[in-house]
Amino acid sequence: MDSKEISSKNKEISSKNKASFWSFKLSAHAMTLIPAAVGINYVAKAFAEGLKLPVWLGSLGTFLASMLGGPVAGAISGFINHVIYSLTLSPLSAVYALTSIAIGLAVGWLNQRGFFKRPVTVLLAAILIALVSAVISTPLNVIFWGGQTGIAWGDALFASLVAKHVNIWIASFLDEFVLDLLDKTVVAYLAFLIYKQLPKRLVSFFKGTEK
Repeated sequence: MDSKEISSKNKEISSKNKASFWSFKLSAHAMTLIPAAVGINYVAKAFAEGLKLPVWLGSLGTFLASMLGGPVAGAISGFINHVIYSLTLSPLSAVYALTSIAIGLAVGWLNQRGFFKRPVTVLLAAILIALVSAVISTPLNVIFWGGQTGIAWGDALFASLVAKHVNIWIASFLDEFVLDLLDKTVVAYLAFLIYKQLPKRLVSFFKGTEK
């Protein structure tokens, strides 16, 4: 095989990978998976807020949807969840739909590259997803909440940094990132454990590959 054939094959593989990343069909599988993921997100977030936990947990369904149905399914699940949550419990939750879309895409991308196959790589995935979440959420926190997140111990860090004359954007990012790091690590391992326990037939159904 000469260099031209190798180059052509690499381009073909790259094109297929891009197509598979964005592929999504509004099938029976998706119609089952997305509402289930939205429900998991909603209940988990309400549970965390009700108990004043130091994490949000509101992306668990998004993680599972991305792992089972692909990044687009995860992004849609996260988006819908924030819209519903904003209409029922927290009006400003809708603005964080942007963050959930990014999380769904990031989880799907990392899952396709095998980051959710081993515990050690799950941690690396959680760190990367936390970084993505913090980058997108920080401007929203500054605009709507003066830089705070609403989680007491994270906001204590923010207040301490601001008191030391740290730039508000840096303080807000660090506030968000430390919270996201804990939250996404917990959620990533929960999703990993749940996924591992799902029957293969159920996984195949949601992936649309059942026979």
